[in-house]
Amino acid sequence: MAGNSNYASGGSLKGYIGVLVALVLIAAAASGLYVWQKKAAVQNVKAGQVQKLQEVQTVKTPKEQYDVIVAGTDPEGVAAAVSASRNGLKTLLVDGRDRGVLGGLMTLGWLNSLDMNYEPEKSILHKREVLNQGIFSAWYSKIEGDSFDVVTAANAFNELVAAEKNIDVLLKVQAMEPVVQAGGAAQTVTGLKLTLADGTTQTVKAGAVIDATQDADIAAQAGVPYTTGREDLGDKKARMAVTLVFRLKNITPDVWKKVQERLENDGDAGTGANAMSAWGYKEMKDYPPLNKERVAMRGLNIGRQNDNTMLINALQVFGIDGTDAKSRAEAFELAKNELPNIVAYMKEKYPEFAGIELDATAPELYVRETRHIQGEYRLSILDVLENRDQWDRIAFGEYPVDIQRMSPADTGAVVTDPKQYAVPFRSIVPLKVDGLLVVGRAASYDSLPHGTARVIPVGMAAGEAAGAAVKIAAEQKLSFRQMAASKEAIAVLHQTLSAQGMVLNPYELKPEPFMQHKAYEGLKAAVTLGLATGGYDNNFALDAKSNQQRMVNMLEGMRKFKPSVMTGNPAAALAKGSDPKKLPVTMDQAAYMLALLLKVEAAENNAVSALQSKGYLTPATVEAIANKQELTNGDTYMMIKDVYQVLRNDK
Repeated sequence: MAGNSNYASGGSLKGYIGVLVALVLIAAAASGLYVWQKKAAVQNVKAGQVQKLQEVQTVKTPKEQYDVIVAGTDPEGVAAAVSASRNGLKTLLVDGRDRGVLGGLMTLGWLNSLDMNYEPEKSILHKREVLNQGIFSAWYSKIEGDSFDVVTAANAFNELVAAEKNIDVLLKVQAMEPVVQAGGAAQTVTGLKLTLADGTTQTVKAGAVIDATQDADIAAQAGVPYTTGREDLGDKKARMAVTLVFRLKNITPDVWKKVQERLENDGDAGTGANAMSAWGYKEMKDYPPLNKERVAMRGLNIGRQNDNTMLINALQVFGIDGTDAKSRAEAFELAKNELPNIVAYMKEKYPEFAGIELDATAPELYVRETRHIQGEYRLSILDVLENRDQWDRIAFGEYPVDIQRMSPADTGAVVTDPKQYAVPFRSIVPLKVDGLLVVGRAASYDSLPHGTARVIPVGMAAGEAAGAAVKIAAEQKLSFRQMAASKEAIAVLHQTLSAQGMVLNPYELKPEPFMQHKAYEGLKAAVTLGLATGGYDNNFALDAKSNQQRMVNMLEGMRKFKPSVMTGNPAAALAKGSDPKKLPVTMDQAAYMLALLLKVEAAENNAVSALQSKGYLTPATVEAIANKQELTNGDTYMMIKDVYQVLRNDK
């Protein structure tokens, strides 16, 4: 569910998001609910069967040493621990939150619908297979389907772990700190210092540590470099909204039938329902919040539970730092203050909800974005845009690049909808610190590709690869950094993962139509800068006419890339007394806007030559513009590309 794309964080971003809204938002995003592109309505176990929550067997105190410590019990951590155990490693699965069950976001954040990844469609009759198999598929087969009961999910995680004799589980430790040994070009993590539930401390040694915390907490403490939020796009404080999932009761079979009937008869391709899921009610975006600056609703993403309740993922809170306990507490307060009014609004607006009642809120926040570590390879938006394979692939993704709202003024965006891309092993190997792998949404992804790579199936595949990699690195006496550069070691990793049920075959897809366009080099720059989106149909409208306001908006967005250089006011070039959104932009005027932004001395009639003399505009770009009186979006992207290339190379 694009909105269920696993993980969030808030931020006030009116200027930049205003640029994105003006530029590139697709009509589907404006509704406040992204299309949940259900590839299949999967039913694995029978819905409606209420399970008793199993008790997780934990050790009171850990051993002094393990082959590997996995920090964090989210799905990625479970996959890493199970994989490590199956490779014969003595494993400690430990968690520093006050958790009594496994599964984290899925079971305590109550995010009970999955954003799935399926292989590219080969023919009309071909059944599309799940891209992420192995341990993810083993867990997935134990739950109801792509929406599930959270107790079923928690028990399924527990069953996977309990079946492994090599895993010790240790929950509710008060603190986890990396033990770091200095030496050589990089520091090495040699274990964790744990503050146990009773307040005593214990240092546990390990051959390796896998950081499966949601926010790369261990990596950050160990000195791994990282960016925060949209820092790579020039806005460190901007993060996707956090969500507090809430539960409604009195959802009888009759109520659910009415929900299905409404959404199945809605006539909108972006709404629908099945036995466990419902997505729609787009009018909820019009809910008038009590705190308009911090809270907003969107269309409802609903996951049914087996006890006549349902979970709602739709309440967004802005300006929250998911790494800060006080900020998270503030999010809970803001959301809970709003919920009685939200429920009353739903009851009044929709007859089928007349008898619903607010039952509870999730114990944990659904946080989409905080840290993005710097690894040996940083997954880029171009990797996703071009459906690139990687020689050291450990996971595949295909979920749309879903960028959730960052402020109430924003409506979010879908940058592109890839067919298939690969996540490399190098993206879980952090810079500057050895003995450590980082899996989950905080792995080494730029902030835009993070919008797709953060989903649970990708994270569990990366976790499974990490668990196997620990064994291989130890056997071959390699650091993870050395392993990341070794084709021989990665070949062994692929063989190991294949034996565990993962499918990691190389692939090659034909180029997308937009990649054949003459302005594609410009589009790549615009997408990289966060200035262009193609939505679910990858329609970047390269041949559509641009306009004066759009050009100014793009340049204001581009300013964040290098604000120290782009200090001028491009809006000074707008025609006076007219609506700039309705006026075409000429090449001279676009060049003049660029000159103003860069503070290059020029008038409108000589701005092109002035920019060329400074190297900001190439003759090839100027010559390729067919209609210099009415520039297309592709034309403007090409001009932006020329400037971007100069500034990117200017250290």
